[in-house]
Amino acid sequence: MCACVVLVVGMVAAINLAVPMLAASDLHPSASALIWIVDTYVIFFACLVIPGGAAGDRFGRKGVLLAGLALFGVGVLLSAVAPNVPFLLVGRAITGVGAAAVLPNTLAVLLHAVPAERKGATIAAWASMTGIGGIIGNVGGGAVLSGGSWRWLFLAAIPISLVLAVFVGWIAPVSPRHDRRLDVPGAVLLVGASVALLLGIVEGPEAGWTSPIVLIGFAGSAVLFVVWTIVELKTEHPLLDPRLFRVPALRSASLGMTAIFFGMFALFYVNASFLQYGKGFSVLGTGLGIIPMTLPIIFGARHVGRLTRRIGLDATIALAFVFVGAGLLGLSTNDSQTPYLVYAAWLVVTGIGVALALPTLSGAISGALPPAQAGVGAGLQATTREFGSALGVAVIGTILTGRFVAALPPDIRANQDPHTVAQALAVTTPGRAPEVIDAFVASTSTALLVMGVSVLVLGALVVLQSRLSRTRGNQ
Repeated sequence: MCACVVLVVGMVAAINLAVPMLAASDLHPSASALIWIVDTYVIFFACLVIPGGAAGDRFGRKGVLLAGLALFGVGVLLSAVAPNVPFLLVGRAITGVGAAAVLPNTLAVLLHAVPAERKGATIAAWASMTGIGGIIGNVGGGAVLSGGSWRWLFLAAIPISLVLAVFVGWIAPVSPRHDRRLDVPGAVLLVGASVALLLGIVEGPEAGWTSPIVLIGFAGSAVLFVVWTIVELKTEHPLLDPRLFRVPALRSASLGMTAIFFGMFALFYVNASFLQYGKGFSVLGTGLGIIPMTLPIIFGARHVGRLTRRIGLDATIALAFVFVGAGLLGLSTNDSQTPYLVYAAWLVVTGIGVALALPTLSGAISGALPPAQAGVGAGLQATTREFGSALGVAVIGTILTGRFVAALPPDIRANQDPHTVAQALAVTTPGRAPEVIDAFVASTSTALLVMGVSVLVLGALVVLQSRLSRTRGNQ
């Protein structure tokens, strides 16, 4: 079960390493297409993880888990052989649907399989796999991509998903089914609203912020979110009951989780290209280069509970956002000449913030709901994490594209109108490559600066909401 979690979470991280290869590939993706290649998997994963758990309850957790692994395998196969960008996006969407069926049912199968006295340790082990999955995705993805083609990343996932399906079929017990209805309209509306929102954000730099596709994306997202809320309020078994967010503590913790992953995956998206283009790292070196950020998460998470008891929940959350925001701001000061050790130090600062945030916010979400809704809390955590990841990639990718085009030398911009580093390098002479790289590094600094400030502002809102909820609770 833990290996299944590592597979689906690792794919979220690994694809960022392939962005420079994809940009220079025979698919010739635009800057917005690169963001969609990363985000399509994540947004389907985010929006369908709660329905994936509900489907397991209704049709059998082992069966849905096996179906999810099969869909994951089909999706990565289609991605590996994709002849064009639309075909690749279909493969990524199918892979995301499969991941959404896998993640919640791994925990459900585990909790059914182990005795009551081991459930606490089992949940802790399962939860730690989300962090380990990110590390393995970066390191393993870097090793696979060292073969020279982005297609190898997807091809490598095929046998892994097949082997895991065999082991699940052999080992996992069959658990009882529950007559839980599936909220198909709610799931469709949530996916549609999320995709429309990303459409508006991602297409802005290339299509223009007042272009029909961008305006339709933002307007469609607003309408679909309103319709989704109305449908969820009226249905007997909602996908995610909007009334839950009347609880201030749940509202602030959910926003906090979204904001942390917003900043973290924005960094993952930029880091892969910055280390390869700006620092000249190999793809494997880039995968290893993010490890300093993960060290505090691995070794420090178990001490967070003790700190929270000493200084309080609000202070711990505030400290988490200060570290993440400061780390992103520190990273924004790096350029091609900055020693990697300085870059790594700022990664550690960011990692300390993430290590403080994840267990604290997870506990706050769980604690805001009664025990009978523990499954809802777990689904909400997964949804906020993945939605924040998708939003972070979309926003920083959009800022990166806009600033990169503006920073290019005027003649390159006027004559060729490139929107990615690969496009710019392809249309300029080798002697002008440093100018293109300098433009990209400058745009990276701006993007990280904006993300750092955004995380600090969101963190202030989270802490303010949390304090207000406690004040009202005490009254």
